[in-house]
Amino acid sequence: MTRGPAPKENAQRRNVHDHAQTLSTAPRKGRELPKALAVTTGGARRFWKTWSQAPQTATWVETDWAELEITTKLVDEFFKGDAKLAGEIRQRVAKWGATVEDRNRLRMKLEDPDEGSEEPTPEGGPSEGQVTDEELFKFLSQS
Repeated sequence: MTRGPAPKENAQRRNVHDHAQTLSTAPRKGRELPKALAVTTGGARRFWKTWSQAPQTATWVETDWAELEITTKLVDEFFKGDAKLAGEIRQRVAKWGATVEDRNRLRMKLEDPDEGSEEPTPEGGPSEGQVTDEELFKFLSQS
């Protein structure tokens, strides 16, 4: 049983937003991590790789990439032990649509590429994620 009046037979949504985005989740190459950033932690390298290949970056201009560089330096310091930076990092990535909630607020919708395509399988050896998990565990154990 539903509440309220039944919808009209020819109902149309009228609250379509001009700035809403539909982004493709097709794999992207992304940009290389600038050597000038002098990032030393695996967590920061993984952060850069993840964001440089994210669907949101398809529409980024140079100022957005500059923000990613600054945030990557903050992430590098976070992984070196400066936990006070966590809030700042979270605020910055929220503006890019890091979580489902952030993307809903920004009216971003992710669209899957052809469902017939297969994802590439990872090659043998430890992945960057595993190295970062060990690094993060070590950082969190230092309390």
